[in-house]
Amino acid sequence: MSTTAAPTRPSPIQYVKYSYWAKLPDSMQDWVRHDLAGKGAGRRMIVRATIPCVLLLLPLVFIPTTWDVRASMTLPILIPFVYFSVALSKIYRRHRLEQHGLPGDLVDEREKVRDADIHRAYRERHGR
Repeated sequence: MSTTAAPTRPSPIQYVKYSYWAKLPDSMQDWVRHDLAGKGAGRRMIVRATIPCVLLLLPLVFIPTTWDVRASMTLPILIPFVYFSVALSKIYRRHRLEQHGLPGDLVDEREKVRDADIHRAYRERHGR
């Protein structure tokens, strides 16, 4: 009788679903934690958010016209989309962590570790 361990990484289909709407099984929480709060998490989230917009705008590039008209059709949509993806990345990552049953504060964990010396020096200097 063989028992197989639960997978710790999502399959390609699970990954696509996870990237846009689905919750992964609890056995993959460590992977989710690294994906949403680890190194490069913000960049991964921005790329995931931008891919659907690029796919929708790609057909506009094939319209037979000049490149400045193509740019004027696509860039006014793409630039604000990327801007808001960057601005809302941390909020969306916090929501996704909570959706998977993890604390949303993990989003700031790397910054807290990086800035711990600065905060400690401030407390020592100002007595707080």
